[in-house]
Amino acid sequence: MAVPINPSINPAASEHLPSFITSPGQTDILMVVTAVILAASILGFGILFFRLHNLPEQMAHKSKKAQLEIVSLLCLIGLLTHIHAFWIAALLLAFIDIPDFPGWLGRIAAATERMAGQKPSDGAAQAPREAVAEVTRPEPSATAATPLSPAAPSSVPAAASGETRSRSIKKKEPSHA
Repeated sequence: MAVPINPSINPAASEHLPSFITSPGQTDILMVVTAVILAASILGFGILFFRLHNLPEQMAHKSKKAQLEIVSLLCLIGLLTHIHAFWIAALLLAFIDIPDFPGWLGRIAAATERMAGQKPSDGAAQAPREAVAEVTRPEPSATAATPLSPAAPSSVPAAASGETRSRSIKKKEPSHA
């Protein structure tokens, strides 16, 4: 029995080949589609990775945090070193509001200088006049009441007089054992 020889098909191959197997010299469609999907996947994963690492910096920038530079630096260190603790620290700093201690201390210093009757220095932050409660001391000749007595002088604001009424000084007698 003679087997007909077909030069395009190998004698060891079956007669019904799958559609993704191409003839010699033809373009392999499956390989092209796989290469396009692989390139798109790598590009998409890279974009997702960079956006994820930039997330704390974007959050701190949108809410105008004081620690934006620290968050940015931690994100960059976490990206370049692949130590995720830096990224987690940046994320936590982006969520937390750190109080403005220098501003508060400057306003406290300015208010203290103003209460002492001195002109506030240039370095101290100027506190608004409404924020500082003005307490005036009564004239000794105007009333005989002390600031700690139940009858508060009329020159003391209502908030301060309520505060002095609630406080009382109790003299402790020495106890003998």
